[in-house]
Amino acid sequence: MKKNEAKIIWFTGLSGVGKTTLSNKLYDILKKKNKILKLDGDKFRKRKKNFKNFSRKNILENNFDIIRYIGKRKNNFDYILVSVISPLIKTRLHAKKKFKDDYFEIYLHCRIKTLIHRDTKKLYKKAIEKKIDNLIGFNSSVKYEKSNYPNIRINTDVLSINKSIDKILKKITV
Repeated sequence: MKKNEAKIIWFTGLSGVGKTTLSNKLYDILKKKNKILKLDGDKFRKRKKNFKNFSRKNILENNFDIIRYIGKRKNNFDYILVSVISPLIKTRLHAKKKFKDDYFEIYLHCRIKTLIHRDTKKLYKKAIEKKIDNLIGFNSSVKYEKSNYPNIRINTDVLSINKSIDKILKKITV
């Protein structure tokens, strides 16, 4: 790792797939020896008071804001952990180009049945009841676009939290 430049660990995937869970677990492990910044997409969006609009334009704007925010702080940390749906490849590709070899994209996925079962935020329940119509990857006009470049893929249906973290650590601490 270059001195004073953070490795950007970008967790992406649908709501409920485990982005925050794995980010929190990785934070607990890395914080013992490293300076870490942790960004959660929901919290970032709420801080900007922009948490109800999930249009394509708004998603792009929010994700580009996250990338700019990271760019201003990356020299102050060893790792920056980002957990955000970031469904549009345009923003993830921009982050990859900007942060180059310091960018590690972790695509989390699992069956929709599992996401509905987990439903920690009750978003899938609301979507099924037609109380919300913008749940990305479920009932939104915005679809999740998979990356067409190498990334770390984790199926949270299959891998436990600890095995997922082991897989991530092997890739980011080389």
